[in-house]
Amino acid sequence: MSFLHTLVAFIVALGVLIVVHEYGHYLVARLCKVKVLRFSVGFGRPLLVRKIGKDQTEWVVAAVPFGGYVKMLDEREGPVAPHEAARAFNRQSVWKRFLIVLAGPVFNFAFAILLYTGLFMNGVPEATPVLAEPAQGTPAAVAGFHAGDTVRAINGAPVATWQDLRWRVLQAALQRESLQVEVLNQNGHIASTTLDLRGFPTDDVEKDVLERTGLGLYRPPLEPVIGRLEAGPGQRAGLQADDRITTIDGTPVKTWGDVVRMIQQSPDKPLTFGIERAGRPLTIEVTPESVRNGGNTIGRIGVGARGIDRFYLQVSYGPFTSLTKAVDKTVDISVFSLKMLGRMLLGELSWKHLSGPVTIADFAGQSAQLGWISYLTFLALISISLGVLNLLPIPLLDGGHLMYYLIEIAKGKPVSERVMELGQRVGLALLLVMMAFAFYNDLNRLLTG
Repeated sequence: MSFLHTLVAFIVALGVLIVVHEYGHYLVARLCKVKVLRFSVGFGRPLLVRKIGKDQTEWVVAAVPFGGYVKMLDEREGPVAPHEAARAFNRQSVWKRFLIVLAGPVFNFAFAILLYTGLFMNGVPEATPVLAEPAQGTPAAVAGFHAGDTVRAINGAPVATWQDLRWRVLQAALQRESLQVEVLNQNGHIASTTLDLRGFPTDDVEKDVLERTGLGLYRPPLEPVIGRLEAGPGQRAGLQADDRITTIDGTPVKTWGDVVRMIQQSPDKPLTFGIERAGRPLTIEVTPESVRNGGNTIGRIGVGARGIDRFYLQVSYGPFTSLTKAVDKTVDISVFSLKMLGRMLLGELSWKHLSGPVTIADFAGQSAQLGWISYLTFLALISISLGVLNLLPIPLLDGGHLMYYLIEIAKGKPVSERVMELGQRVGLALLLVMMAFAFYNDLNRLLTG
């Protein structure tokens, strides 16, 4: 994965989310008859400026892409002509100002709901939650799980896919809770057991949570025969469906697990595949592309085993069900994010969980490399995070302004300029502290791999 690929994926993601957020402010301001002077994507020196509409609003793309703003007519920022005073932001009722500020985060949540709705309607192949044999001493082994067990429900809620299982376990692990898990074993018997995660170590966030709990995806001993190809190194090198892989770099291959292991261990390293195609032996050289997986870099060529499809299911829903699930998912992630932030502030959870732009850029590149579904899922998640962050009651953020407006509604008069000035200083200090932690975590991840 090239640096340019990661940078482009990050800038596109950032640009889309900034436009969505700021357009929320812009649209509601226009609906409230407030004059908008500038809509800027980015800060600093304007690179592109275009005036549009009766109000000649400036639409700007600026040099520094980490943010954006909507500048409205405001008597506190400069002289306003008498005939336009009624369209100034500061002249609006507190409820209109509240709605204009709230619209930015709301649009982020709405954008995530829109993306999730489309993804649920489109449907994606997902692994069924069938467990591998857990490692000795892990919580899963203590709970009594065995290879071939299929997870049916957690705390009474149905579990249909591996991602459902991952999300439930991640939440419980970080909150150190126990889960009541219902499984169907290979003999067809249903059993219920407790997965105790109360002692889960939450400091190291770079490792796969499921792996550390002992929950692994069951990998059947399939033959080393290619069943499907995606766009990737394997397809470009000439591999085809139904090719039987006999050797890799001269080492005999017996199962598909051998193929996966050798490819994952060789990112960016040319491998010589000995294959059998329609009874004829062939030799094809393939160079696995490097892909970030958790804290590791692994190789990938974009092929799947024949017969693996029976361990996957295509999950898709109708429009109304997709919308309902999208709303539930957005609310679930938002509440979980707030809980985690609260635990960080109380010192119950490590600040290592806080990520900065470098980590986000890395995930943008990874998700883009895995395909458009992964990239849209990433955009939805970051859009929710942006919405949650902006609703925090910190001066300088949207949530800080909303806090002032709530005080104004309660008191019947605006917060004094002195209080707002002090609040801005405190808010700036808090944001700088959060940014420092985020950049430190990014740097630490970068240096330690």
